[in-house]
Amino acid sequence: MFDSILQAITDFNSFLNGIVWGWPMIILILGTGILMTIRTKVMQVRKLGESMNTTIIPTLKSIGKPHAEDADAKSVSQFEAFSAAISGTVGTGNIIGVVSAILTGGPGAVFWMWVSAFFGMITNYSENVLGLFYRKKDKEGNFSGGAFYYIANGLKCNWLAALAAIFCLMAALGMSGVQTNKISGSLASSFGSDTTLVKLIIGIVVAIVAALIIIGGIKRIGKVASMLVPFMSLLFILLSLIAIIMNASAIPAAFAMIFGNIFGFKAMAGGFGGYLFAQVIKKGMARGVFSNEAGLGSSVVAHAASETREPVKQGLWGIFEVFFDTFIICTLTALLFLTTNIKSGAIESFTASSSDSALSLAAFSSNFGIFGTICFSVILPLFAFTTILAWSYYGEKAAEFLFNKFGEKAGKTAVLIFKIIYIVMIVASAVIESDLVWNISDTCNGLMAIPNLIAVVLLSGKVVEITKNYYARKKGAKIEPMLSAYPELNEEFKHHQDVI
Repeated sequence: MFDSILQAITDFNSFLNGIVWGWPMIILILGTGILMTIRTKVMQVRKLGESMNTTIIPTLKSIGKPHAEDADAKSVSQFEAFSAAISGTVGTGNIIGVVSAILTGGPGAVFWMWVSAFFGMITNYSENVLGLFYRKKDKEGNFSGGAFYYIANGLKCNWLAALAAIFCLMAALGMSGVQTNKISGSLASSFGSDTTLVKLIIGIVVAIVAALIIIGGIKRIGKVASMLVPFMSLLFILLSLIAIIMNASAIPAAFAMIFGNIFGFKAMAGGFGGYLFAQVIKKGMARGVFSNEAGLGSSVVAHAASETREPVKQGLWGIFEVFFDTFIICTLTALLFLTTNIKSGAIESFTASSSDSALSLAAFSSNFGIFGTICFSVILPLFAFTTILAWSYYGEKAAEFLFNKFGEKAGKTAVLIFKIIYIVMIVASAVIESDLVWNISDTCNGLMAIPNLIAVVLLSGKVVEITKNYYARKKGAKIEPMLSAYPELNEEFKHHQDVI
């Protein structure tokens, strides 16, 4: 009975996934990025240095210093908002997802992850700008934003905004499922007891710890993420660089495999076989979006809770976010996996059905022995766990948006029900078949991206207008700042300390 239900779900999802991740989606994702790149005059390149100099660099220097006294108690700092957002993007997709993309789409899929990230940087910037400009402030001083807000208040299209919120709820459950599934799978393998019971126990433990943090809302999620994200990212970067240097002789061959199989027509090493162009680009784009989330309109939900009043300033965080997620973390994963296995010769035996989790673990253990196994068993669960926390907040805000229309009480009840379902799904996802969880999450991400990308395209003029307004003021122009779509909030924000 249970097997037949799972098979029915698998068949339906495969059908839907084929539609959602067909050429129209690929064209929409790339087209949106290309449009925004042209309209902002390649801002992701021109302002990459500024995005670092005005975001991550001064923030890292300020860590440990007291928070500004007049900071809004109901908001979170820019770094906490970034940490919550990056924790939603830096997850198992950066490690296991990259390996999975290479196995199923070939090494050329890595190139298409880079392509999606290049254009995704400006897409994410645009989402953040719109998210802050159209966000709402409730009676208690809390900010709420996201794609559903700029669709409803920018496009004035309530039915599309509702769809965006519904798809966000689905994507939240799907993304959480993938993370939990990989936590249970990797830890169970590390314990040497890959059984359903062990996975179930791991799922229960993860659910309990997540529940304790989720109850605290974005402020607690932001604080936890701001502590865990730097630690796990630096540890992963350090170990990956060491392993790549250890296998430096294989670096040229690794890049040759990536660039030599961009179009998938050339037969790849050993068991990889030849792949059609559509398969290579689909896996690269799908895993790229899964990893950096540019185009989904998800991370903007966390960014909208930031204390900053300048949409462009938070937009610059979005540029760095995608750069860090894909061009640094995902690239290191790809090179770690390829160089390790090219040098050992093991890459000749891989097939599309090889275990992505096992091979990800092997990349660490083969270079660092038991120390690598231990580090992998720490890094992967932390990556995955912080993603679970971030997506719980995204789903919570989607539920709040959908049901607040029926009254504040209805909104709070909906949020509570979502949190309960979310925690239950964490446990259930720990024992579901890995491939099914990945595929369902891919489908949900694709559905979530559609209304968001439509909104970004239709509101692209507003993004350009807000951007020009910011840089004109930065040069000294005495013009009315564009901080909020709502006159009363715009007037209030003008007096904030971070406004130019």
